Amino acid sequence: MTQDRPTLRRELRERRRALAPAARIAAAQELAARILALPFLPERGYVAGYWAMDGEIGLHVLQMQLPQGLVWCLPVLDGERLRFAPWRSGDPLVTNRFGIPEPDVEPSSALAPEEMALVVMPLVGFDAAGQRLGMGGGWYDRSFAFRGTRSAPPWLVGAGFDVQQVDALEGAAWDVVPDAICTQSRTLLRTSAGSPQHEKDPG
Repeated sequence: MTQDRPTLRRELRERRRALAPAARIAAAQELAARILALPFLPERGYVAGYWAMDGEIGLHVLQMQLPQGLVWCLPVLDGERLRFAPWRSGDPLVTNRFGIPEPDVEPSSALAPEEMALVVMPLVGFDAAGQRLGMGGGWYDRSFAFRGTRSAPPWLVGAGFDVQQVDALEGAAWDVVPDAICTQSRTLLRTSAGSPQHEKDPG
């Protein structure tokens, strides 16, 4: 039976919106620690995050704690794909057609997906096998389709709250599966392309 993805997305978005502010703050701190403990965290290069909207888990702590040698970037819409631009707090922002802030740069001058070292992707839901459910626009799937099923840079990490986990998600042919999914309490690693994921506790 095919999953009703629109209904599932609506339910999961309501779940994350219902989290208390104190829980969100604590989760952002714990998430940052987990992402920084990933075994494939690069020593240098461009790391992309996202501007948290609609109850998404925040990445502000991760941005502040990013090691030297890594440059923080935010997505920029360019046609039907994403590009990425370096951004620091206080740099100018503009609002894209979806109402999401992005760096005020000419999209064609931003970095291509292939130039990134690591990309932290928002998610609506995920399962224990590492399947990610996004908003349905396919932006990350299109932008990183060139990776295929390989596990190699740019490394892709899905970020969300524990409450966004579901029993199982049906994958689509165009889905790009993350190399890891991190929440405030769990890290699910894809050990190799196409293999099941396992849980890792860095602490």
